[in-house]
Amino acid sequence: MPTVILKYAYKIWQRDNPALKPWPVSPLAPFNDWVFPDRDAQGTVPECAIMSPNDLWLSLVTAVSVLVALAVSMAYWGLIQRASRTAVQLDQVSSELVNLQTNDPVTGMRTPRGFERDLDEACWRSDSSGQPACLLYLDIDYFRATNEAYGRTVGDLVLQEVAQRIQSTLLPGAAVARWVGNEFALVADVSLTDAKALAMKLRAALAVPIARAGGEVRLTCSVGVAAYPHHGSRRNIVEKAALAMRTVKLQGGNGFAEYDQPAAQGRRDSARLLHDLRCAVERQQLELFYQPKVDARTLQITAVEALVRWHHPQLGTLSPDRFIGLAERYGVIQSLGRWVIEEACRQAQIWRGQGLRMRIAVNISAHQMRQDDFFQHLMDVLKRTQTPPSRFTCEITESIAMEDTVATMQVFDRLGKLGIHVSIDDFGTGHSSLASLKRLPASELKIDRAFITDLGVSEHAQFIAQTIVDMAHELKLKVVAEGVETRKQRDILVEMGCDELQGYLFAKPMRANELGLWAGRDPSDAEHLFRPSLFSETLINPLE
Repeated sequence: MPTVILKYAYKIWQRDNPALKPWPVSPLAPFNDWVFPDRDAQGTVPECAIMSPNDLWLSLVTAVSVLVALAVSMAYWGLIQRASRTAVQLDQVSSELVNLQTNDPVTGMRTPRGFERDLDEACWRSDSSGQPACLLYLDIDYFRATNEAYGRTVGDLVLQEVAQRIQSTLLPGAAVARWVGNEFALVADVSLTDAKALAMKLRAALAVPIARAGGEVRLTCSVGVAAYPHHGSRRNIVEKAALAMRTVKLQGGNGFAEYDQPAAQGRRDSARLLHDLRCAVERQQLELFYQPKVDARTLQITAVEALVRWHHPQLGTLSPDRFIGLAERYGVIQSLGRWVIEEACRQAQIWRGQGLRMRIAVNISAHQMRQDDFFQHLMDVLKRTQTPPSRFTCEITESIAMEDTVATMQVFDRLGKLGIHVSIDDFGTGHSSLASLKRLPASELKIDRAFITDLGVSEHAQFIAQTIVDMAHELKLKVVAEGVETRKQRDILVEMGCDELQGYLFAKPMRANELGLWAGRDPSDAEHLFRPSLFSETLINPLE
């Protein structure tokens, strides 16, 4: 077509220039008869056969249109081919994403998303047959230690071996998934009895050492068992098996347990209590109560112990027994302990302003003692509230005091050098030795209330209490007996030579203002309750 168009253009030009030669013969010559049927032997085209300019432009437009259409068609065909290849690639990527979502890349097991369908099918079968579907939730005990000791690469290899061992113990029709980290979920159409037997097989399979370069890895596991529909609906059956597993973990691991509704309810209550406890300080729900200590001979108040109370908006006032253990276990004790120290010292400052120079004792937990900034924080609070160190007592349980660690001994040494009183609380329940006690800068021992309770009826309790009193005095330590509730207990302790007494027989824990009212009575009356030196020393040195 381009050649024909050019030939037409040449003829028009030849008409205006007769000297031009005829159109040369070209490879398209065979088509000349079709294009120019009226040309002569020399190739001259008759005048009538030559196209007009309008016809020529029309031919040019037609040719360009055809070329454009051809180019567009080719481009469109290329786009179709590229789109087809892209669609194939997208399908491959989509398949890989689905595979990642349903299959764990480390162990090859199902992921939780992939396990959902297996669990649905197991529950449907249970609904149809009336037979239970049991879910086992397995956790590798202390697996973090394996990762820290050998590295993540070895940890993944161990997980792969664990996955193979789990799969080798599965019953026909059972399904398993790596739930998260080092936790696995299994579902099988078996009874609770068979599920417990399967849990024992899993424990035995994982207990076999796993060989690695240069040694071996030994593992234990904790397994929780829950049955559908006996223990719950499809929606929460995994959660209930996991709760049963955590029951085993709290008991040290390396075992299995069936889901227990009362125990699970207790854990849920604890979880809610923990959530509320995290906000208790900010919401100003905590308050310190103060229980006096009295001199065993004069029965006059010599000091007080600060005891925290939590005014829960729904549960009422809670004693430390309800929440201190929870605070220690989940890391809330740091903020709680700081608040207790600051509030106790603030109150001691107020009492000094009222003319009462009261020594105040605060219970210090093991977690506080192990904090790097514990001692500095205590120093800052004492300085800010102008509390003399000699008027502050740290009550530390015997088990903490006997920790022969560098950090613990350094804290004790710094407390002693500063002049802070150290009291060994709950004495008699641990494994103290005379050598250990001699190293500590302690000022007193507190006999555990378990021995005081039985003083009136048990010669064995009397013997232990007398031994503690004699040993403490040999070490130049004062002895405080807590939990004194009867006159008989008081008389026995006084006869033993106990230095101070504390308990409901003398006073229950009370608010600071109530204790202040005691001290604010007529001086002659107050001196019958408080040791006179608590007032006279304040007058001598108002800053203390």
